Amino acid sequence: MRALPNAAEDGLGRSIRRVGGKGFEAALHAWLGRCLPLDNIIVLAYRDVGPPEVLYRHADRAEVFARLESVYLAGAYLLDPFHELHTRRAPAGLYRLRDIAPDRFQSTRYVRDYYERTTILDELTYVAYPAEGVSLNICLGRDAGSGQAFSAREVETATRLAPVVQALAEAHWAELAAEPGRAGDLARALRDALAAAQGIHLSPRQAEVALLILRGHSSVSIALRLGLSPQTVKVFRRQLYARCGLSSQAELFALMMPLLGRMEALG
Repeated sequence: MRALPNAAEDGLGRSIRRVGGKGFEAALHAWLGRCLPLDNIIVLAYRDVGPPEVLYRHADRAEVFARLESVYLAGAYLLDPFHELHTRRAPAGLYRLRDIAPDRFQSTRYVRDYYERTTILDELTYVAYPAEGVSLNICLGRDAGSGQAFSAREVETATRLAPVVQALAEAHWAELAAEPGRAGDLARALRDALAAAQGIHLSPRQAEVALLILRGHSSVSIALRLGLSPQTVKVFRRQLYARCGLSSQAELFALMMPLLGRMEALG
């Protein structure tokens, strides 16, 4: 007797049949949910200019996406480790938030003021490149609904599916176009925004250090990223705080966060 396809294989077939047409996103969601249980999913298209475009989202809990437009898309996405995958053109494949986040990410105001309120506990993201200048993030989440992170076996399953998800996404969203404009230097844009809004003028290195602090990098991590000694980074950090009249990272976040949504050149 010939073996019949299981539910996951049947779901994959439905996704393939809907590529380029109506209902693909829901079919893809259903298939992925058959392969590994999900609490939420969102598909974002990142470009070099402007906030990401939401192509699909679903969550059982309202808290998960309650502040997506008002906070994340308004500028907080610039501090998201997944956004950095786009800016550095990370290879297509599967990424887990806890594996790519900076060493002090969990202590940032971004996490405390935004991410923790989503109740998301764990995220796996497929990265694909359907068109020049556009990257897709297909984010699979676990939140307070299940109260559980992805298991090692589920991460292994998700990793095996990566080539299939990438091929489906790139085929379905092949017509996505990059917005006009060129990628900018985010640190430079931060300098310009701060000067325009507050009359505070940072050096290029101070702006780089500020951005990395906001993203959750420690002095040691910043030193590795910029090719400096940790002691030199500490000097730039003291200069940054003095220039801005600040005494803490919380004050730095409060100063910089309102500026992020105004910046047009994203790097």
